[in-house]
Amino acid sequence: MATRGDALRRRLGLTDSVVIGLGSMVGAGIFAALTPAAGAAGSWLLLALAVAALLAYCNATSSARLAARYPVSGGTYVYGRERLGAFWGYLAGWGFVAGKTASCAAMALTVGGYAWPEHSRIVAVAAVVAITAINYTGVQKSALATRIIVAAVLAVLVLVVGVGLFGKHSAATTLPDRIGPRGILQAAGLLFFAFAGYARIATLGEEVRDPRRTIPRAIMIALGIALAVYALVAVAALEVLGSAGLPHAIDPLARVVSTAGVSGLAPVVRVGAVLAAAGSLLALILGVSRTVLAMARDRYLPGSLAAVHARFGVPHRAESAVGAVFSADRTHRPSRGRWLVRGTFAPLMSSEVRTDLSERCAADALRRRAARRVGN
Repeated sequence: MATRGDALRRRLGLTDSVVIGLGSMVGAGIFAALTPAAGAAGSWLLLALAVAALLAYCNATSSARLAARYPVSGGTYVYGRERLGAFWGYLAGWGFVAGKTASCAAMALTVGGYAWPEHSRIVAVAAVVAITAINYTGVQKSALATRIIVAAVLAVLVLVVGVGLFGKHSAATTLPDRIGPRGILQAAGLLFFAFAGYARIATLGEEVRDPRRTIPRAIMIALGIALAVYALVAVAALEVLGSAGLPHAIDPLARVVSTAGVSGLAPVVRVGAVLAAAGSLLALILGVSRTVLAMARDRYLPGSLAAVHARFGVPHRAESAVGAVFSADRTHRPSRGRWLVRGTFAPLMSSEVRTDLSERCAADALRRRAARRVGN
């Protein structure tokens, strides 16, 4: 537990907490996850989303209760330490840091791949540096940046839904109804991990005002909004592309607006994808830095990383270290050994930590699509 001298300041209210959760959930996944999910579930995509919603509700309830009981920085690391013991907390903490490092790297490259594909790594490093600088100046600045990003992304998604529901539907085709329970469950798994970022709110528990009341409410509100967004976007995509066309869409949401007869909005949708990835990256860096802070307090990492900035009230050394590691990770191709370490930790991660698998898949898919456009 943090002592009074090094505790973070509680500056986040209900609205800011909800927005940070939405920044994690309505991220790159909404722009990419529907394609593989539709490939697995076909016309039963909405049923798969309902199953994913039920799983997410159960997991979110657990996260909310743990966060209310232990309202400090660290999230999964703290819960493992307090409920299962120091050893399991240690594994959960390192699993979180290792997994989210890979996820942050993928998100940063997604930003670079869409913004300037020919120099994606330079843009990725610039994005990490800029977001780290924002986070360094205080969690309220991070919340403000997330508000702007989430508002822009939701505006883009509203355009997609509006065009999809009221545009042309003549290209929609339906797959033969041969999907079984396995395909539905596979799609549910993809969708669940795509919007399971609500636990990011819990990781910031030490910076939330009245956490025992605010965090559970924020998690449920953010989850409800995210589920509604995913459902509306899925309905629009199925209306325009159909269950046969959606699995083959390289850019599913850009394809929706183009096929519906408003191709001029496709670049706007791609800008939305960049912003969504940036929002996810911001929340990821916040979460990793708070976990590093918690582990440094327990001396699993250098104690100097537990320092809290006197003016900004943030773990500035942890945030700077996290930003530096991510920036260095983007200037070099990952070695086989680094990926081996991440793969070794993967089976030990909680559901929150394993979310990085879907985040990386979504980001990689978006990055590959940007590369294909450059090649063409």
